[in-house]
Amino acid sequence: MAAIPAVPVRPVVSAHPAISATGLTKSYGDKAVLKGVDLDIPAGSVFALLGPNGAGKTTVVQILSTLIPADGGSARVAGHDVEREADGVRKAIGVTGQFSAVDNLLTAEENLMLMADLNHLRRREGRRRTEELLRVFDLTEASGKPVTTFSGGMRRKLDLAMTLVGDPKVIFLDEPTTGLDPRSRRTMWEIIRGLVADQGVTIFLTTQYLEEADQLADRIAVLDGGRIVAEGTAEELKRFVPGGWIRLRFADAGRLATAAALFEYAEADSESLRLDIPGDNSVLTVRAVLEALDNASVQAESLVVETADLDDVFLRLTGEGVR
Repeated sequence: MAAIPAVPVRPVVSAHPAISATGLTKSYGDKAVLKGVDLDIPAGSVFALLGPNGAGKTTVVQILSTLIPADGGSARVAGHDVEREADGVRKAIGVTGQFSAVDNLLTAEENLMLMADLNHLRRREGRRRTEELLRVFDLTEASGKPVTTFSGGMRRKLDLAMTLVGDPKVIFLDEPTTGLDPRSRRTMWEIIRGLVADQGVTIFLTTQYLEEADQLADRIAVLDGGRIVAEGTAEELKRFVPGGWIRLRFADAGRLATAAALFEYAEADSESLRLDIPGDNSVLTVRAVLEALDNASVQAESLVVETADLDDVFLRLTGEGVR
């Protein structure tokens, strides 16, 4: 059965991008970290940047958030040039890094009030914003407790809440759920979805959790070797990589053997009476399989179509997969 064709996935150019970049380069000594990165991220969306360790994900975030300069190329965030209008960029963004930036000696409320002061909010407005964020992040009961008593999930929620004090238009989340247990990670996902749906912010997410990107991102880019090697929706990227299966299960070994003889590259498991046929999830492919079985007078007990997931995409497009 024919494999899924590998169709190039191109970035979508938005009319009013929240983030745009052209030809970003960055080197440290003789090591080129970024080799010409292009980005175009619509406002009010979640964009995920995937890549192995050392691919340059954090470097992209640092350049776009004005923490370090690029060696070449240009970028704009919230309508401001990151080099010439750095102050405008900083006023429009929030950044949550891989490691919590909260002050362990302060309470949750004191951390938020400190951030309000740093954002030059009036005292009354800072108090209002603090109470609002404590409520949104379900930290009201713990507001007077020192951060040293917080769990990892509570600390990350407070970290993100502090990022929102200044009411940013664009939020950079650099591996925001690192070290969290599955329940806390899903809580963070719900919060991130709510930020986009309720407040219309733009989220730039870097992560090594492929399920996280699959769950949250409107578009995903894969960074490897300093370049964007693929970009698209999760479904587009999954179709980009061959690797789907049509899995059939039969009532007995005889029917399994008859069916296995019909498909050249099928893999039969006599113990589970399952037949795995490589192919895509298109209606035409599934129909062709069913017609072949019908012509041979073989009936399957069940049929399940499984497509490639982001793990397959990641492994195929990065590192050893490329080589």
